[in-house]
Amino acid sequence: MLKASGAAAGAVAGIAATGRPAVAAGAFAHPGLLHTRTDLDRMAAKVKAGAAPYTAGFARLTANRHAQSGWQARPQAVVYRGSGTPENYALLYNDIHAAYQNALRYHVTGESAYADTAVAILNAWSATLTAVNGSADRFLAAGLYGYQFANAAELVRDHGDFESARFQEMLSKLFGAVSDDFLVRHNGAVVSNYWTNWDLANMACVLATGVFCDDRAQVARAVDYFKHGAGLGAIRNAIPVVYDEEGADGGLGEWLEAGRDQGHALLGVGLMGTFCEMAWNQGIDLYGYDDNRFLKGAQYVAKWSMGGQVPFTASTRRKGAIGGWSGSETVTAAAGVDPSMIRPIWAMIANHYTKRRGMSATYVTRIAAKVAPEGGGGDYGPNSGGYDQLGFGTLTFTRDRVSTGEASGSPVPSGSASASGSGSGSASVSGSGSASVSASASPSAAGKGDDLAATGSGEGVAWAAATGVTALAGGLLLLRKRARGGAQ
Repeated sequence: MLKASGAAAGAVAGIAATGRPAVAAGAFAHPGLLHTRTDLDRMAAKVKAGAAPYTAGFARLTANRHAQSGWQARPQAVVYRGSGTPENYALLYNDIHAAYQNALRYHVTGESAYADTAVAILNAWSATLTAVNGSADRFLAAGLYGYQFANAAELVRDHGDFESARFQEMLSKLFGAVSDDFLVRHNGAVVSNYWTNWDLANMACVLATGVFCDDRAQVARAVDYFKHGAGLGAIRNAIPVVYDEEGADGGLGEWLEAGRDQGHALLGVGLMGTFCEMAWNQGIDLYGYDDNRFLKGAQYVAKWSMGGQVPFTASTRRKGAIGGWSGSETVTAAAGVDPSMIRPIWAMIANHYTKRRGMSATYVTRIAAKVAPEGGGGDYGPNSGGYDQLGFGTLTFTRDRVSTGEASGSPVPSGSASASGSGSGSASVSGSGSASVSASASPSAAGKGDDLAATGSGEGVAWAAATGVTALAGGLLLLRKRARGGAQ
């Protein structure tokens, strides 16, 4: 059975009347990752009342095979992800999504069997798992499944049978510490070797682990990396150029991985949205950071994914090992897209900007409506790409619009990190282009640095749209971005 709701001592749970997080200085709000107590109560009340679109979102949840109370965990002592290893990480992500979906279903229905199932899954893994191994893809596993694990656990942290201390130890040592190390050392590669989504997955894990474990320093590190990090997940590296566009609700921000392929760009937008949402629920406004830079990036990807023409500034980036092999890649245009490709990432973003903040977000709103009602893990194919987001945003993130006078504010600072920030240096340019990529690498690169070079296992690439862009060995450093209009 669950204990009374409310989180760690001293935390102020819930949302203030303005729709902004109310978090006491020096405390963490629990539940307070992707979903707050107010969010969970809203879902339950709306579904009980038969309100749309919540009922459609809930129907997607109940239809998912992972959201059933009969789910049996399959914990492993060692999880492997990456070529050259006996990959078994699908067991992990399926169990995590089962834990999350059962916990979510509990909060909507109040039926304890679902909470009990979620707790049994989490307890089984924390009692068994000793390592996350593999090729460089182990960092993807740590990042993606670490933030998801934390979110599932956050929903049942007050359950009387949940082995919270043991789970915290597992999450910190096997996921959070690995992700922290990746952001510092990037697996011994130059800082740009790994694409944007690699940083973002590990940033999300560090932030989620910090909140779940009440580690203020860890949360501060994650937030600082978002603002000032050297890697491609930091916001000005992920969105290196901002364009003025009439009617684009403040402009479009070029998403770096749009020059790679659609699938990974969607993954990155979903991860940055997840990062911003978890921070917001602790009183830290990153959605609005640098003049709503994330909104501009999301608008760009939404328009592009629906088949719209977007400007693009050519960029050249470096890859390779520090003191070892090296190469470079130049991307000259946005990749091609499949407008039918969907991922459950848009409801969260659209509802924040249009409902919480009362802003216009034309392309994001349009694509959110197109993909609704959003499902979750298991609804978007059997491979790992279909489990990169927890999903169910139609149920979990749909909200009523706050009044005009309330919508302009930022969340109340929690004390874990600065809740506001400013930035400058955005290039204002215009242009458009079709997909083309050229790449070069030193002859010595062949056959070397394979551990650095991984960009995801082969099956993980399968769900990405066919764009004509060859998935190369890793992400790269943006060197210059100063095109003045026209296709590159």
